[in-house]
Parts: sequence; structure tokens; C-alpha cells
Amino acid sequence: MDILKAFVSWSGGKDSALACYRAMVNGVKVLYLVNMLGETGKYSRSHGLTAELLKTQASAIGIPIIQKNTTWENYEYEFKNTIMQLKKDGVSAGVFGDIDVQEHREWVERVCMETGIKAILPLWNEEREPLMKEFICSGFKAILCSTNASFLGSEWLGKEVDSDFIRDLKASGNIDLCGERGEYHTFVYDGPIFKFPVRFSAVKWIQKDKNLFLEICNAKS
Repeated sequence: MDILKAFVSWSGGKDSALACYRAMVNGVKVLYLVNMLGETGKYSRSHGLTAELLKTQASAIGIPIIQKNTTWENYEYEFKNTIMQLKKDGVSAGVFGDIDVQEHREWVERVCMETGIKAILPLWNEEREPLMKEFICSGFKAILCSTNASFLGSEWLGKEVDSDFIRDLKASGNIDLCGERGEYHTFVYDGPIFKFPVRFSAVKWIQKDKNLFLEICNAKS
């Protein structure tokens, strides 16, 4: 039986990390992480992580990362073009960390179909709390790197994703435990897919419109 070779659509956060881990456990060979950056190429979209930090994270995992500068207008073109290049290396599937946003799933499946690869969504339609507990119990370690200020204030930035975090988030009211409505994003710095943990430092937080971002840098030697 041929081994399925795949890339992971990579944000640096918990969902893409857990999806990657589940795929690996199920025998998928992950050859690349694919990370789409903003127009300047300095930061990732939504999570606001620096390109350099994501490279360090990929090195700690031991899987090459491919990063592309994108605008919202050329995002799909760049994503498809990247897939076509990866197919030359034998990649025949993409792994995605989407949980239940139907619009995202439809986009993923259409793009994969149009480029001739298989779409794998290991977390799709999973219950939130069991997913969070699986992430933690599997040995992953992560902190909150951004929040939507309409839901979570700056005091949440830098919080560890652990059992206390789940408890506090549940007590906060109408918050999706996995942040599927954009309430928060995470940076994963250690876990079962890592060869060694990422050394980093959190410098300060900044606000852009309604979103708060923790500036995370590679730790100085």
C-alpha cells in the first residue's frame, strides 16, 4: 500500500498542529508545512506570527515550511500554485485543521479538487472540549498569541493552553472553546510532533482594529 504524502496548511496554531499529528498517527507522511503570509511577508495572516518565528517552529518540528506572500485577491492563486509545485515532489493530499466552518471546508475541497489532490480534515465536526483535552493530553504546549477584543481582552494574551484555560474560557460566557469564530489564536511551541521546543520571548502586545496581537520573538541565544 502506497504511503499518502501530504502537506499541512499551517498557521502555527493548535488546530493545524493537532490535524498534523492526527494525520501522522494515521500513517500520512507530511512532507511540507504551507504557510500563507500577509502582503509584506513579515507576518502570518490572522495569527500575526512573524515569518521568522514560524521558520523556527518548523525547524523544531523537522518539516520544511513553504511561505508565500499573499493579498486577499491573490491568496487562492498562490495557494493553488504552491500545491501544483508540491505535486512534483509526490504530494497528493493536503491536511487542514478546520473544525466546522462550512465555507472554509467548501473552499478547501474545491481548491484541492481543482488541483487534483485529496483534502484531509482530521478535526471536522469534532466536539470542542474533547478536542482541546486531546491537544493538551497529547503533550502539546501553546499560548494565546492573538484575540478578538470583542470577546477576550489583553489579559488573555500569553496564557497557556491548559486545563485552567479551558475552565476559564468556559466561565467567560459565549466563547467557542476552539476559537472557531475568531475569538483567539494560538502559537504552539512544543508537542509530540516537535523534535525540541521552540525558545521564544513575548515582547509586548499591540492592537490592530478589534484584534490584539502578542509580539513573539525568537529567544536570543
